[in-house]
Amino acid sequence: MEPALRLRAGVSKQEIREKIWDYMEAQNIADFPRPVHHRIPNFKGSYEACQNIRELEAYSRMQEVKVDPDKPLEGVRLIVLQGRKTLLVPTPRLRTGLFNKIVPPPGATKEILRKCATSQGVKNYSIPIGLDSRVLVDLIVVGSVAVSEKGWRIGKGEGYADMEYAMMVSMGAVREETPVVTIVHDCQVVDIPEELLGDHDLTVDYILTPTRTIMTGCTRLKPQGIIWSMITEEMMERIPILKNLHFREKKAGKDITLQKEHLAHLKTSHRRAPLQNTGQIACVRPPDIAHSSHQDTEHVTLKTESSRVTTVYVGNIPQDARVSDMKRTLRNYNAMPLRLNWQGAQGRAFLDYKDQATAEGAISSLKGLSFRGNTLWVNLAKKQK
Repeated sequence: MEPALRLRAGVSKQEIREKIWDYMEAQNIADFPRPVHHRIPNFKGSYEACQNIRELEAYSRMQEVKVDPDKPLEGVRLIVLQGRKTLLVPTPRLRTGLFNKIVPPPGATKEILRKCATSQGVKNYSIPIGLDSRVLVDLIVVGSVAVSEKGWRIGKGEGYADMEYAMMVSMGAVREETPVVTIVHDCQVVDIPEELLGDHDLTVDYILTPTRTIMTGCTRLKPQGIIWSMITEEMMERIPILKNLHFREKKAGKDITLQKEHLAHLKTSHRRAPLQNTGQIACVRPPDIAHSSHQDTEHVTLKTESSRVTTVYVGNIPQDARVSDMKRTLRNYNAMPLRLNWQGAQGRAFLDYKDQATAEGAISSLKGLSFRGNTLWVNLAKKQK
């Protein structure tokens, strides 16, 4: 079946998201809550797509099912509860743990089960599942913004589904053969370039749409656990369960080097070759800030400024790009600076961050990013303020 949307060469993850969201709104495929931008989009026909899970041979054998809390997956959560299977739902943004078990009241009617399947019901009828719980998830159902028939998946850009899976691997809650299912509208099935995927990206084994059930036959390895070199100290503070897993894996003798320490090691090891590409990050020696032209320059203060900042240089920006595009991209990739110095005519921008650790975290988030068709050059600015 031909995809409803065709993607041009060199497209980025964020451009795919925007194209899907725009199309669903324009074609009135989107359903509440709207607009679907920056969400796992709900769509008309989501309940019909959810019903297809009953047809999966894998589903009939499953007893413990983890389903994301997104609105288009509400139908699956209801089916799991009606089938008297164990329903596990991730806690919002992993603030208080990994997931909760939904426990309907004794003798729950169909209407009560329907309430339990909603986001409010997940809050009202759940109990937390700790790291020491001997959970073995039989089936995983995740939301997606886009997915390919080969099993490549793109979420909304926050990385929680990937993180949840990596955490489940770390706590022994999933096996390599545990099936992963996603439920989307047909228009969300597109040809995604494999080069956009990283080792941390979760792939899927089944795609359910209102009209099709697709077995992807995906052979790409799913995440093998938490990649600590991608985890920042800020993430550790924001997601307390990471601290517990970090401690456990340290005791087990695993490599638990965090991003700041990892980047510091790379910086030291490549000190004699400053222009060498360390992997995915495209680097050039940035121009001297003191000699930057102020023509066609826009200074945008995004947060309260700090007197001591670390500046990141971003180059190879297309000349037709807008500062609003850059700000949206920075938000989506959790790389918001204190201040953005936009020099669109020169194809560059300077981002001020509160300290070097935050700046290096932003560089890691933006590395290899294709922005309106151009791969950005991202590096610490040659001269700091």
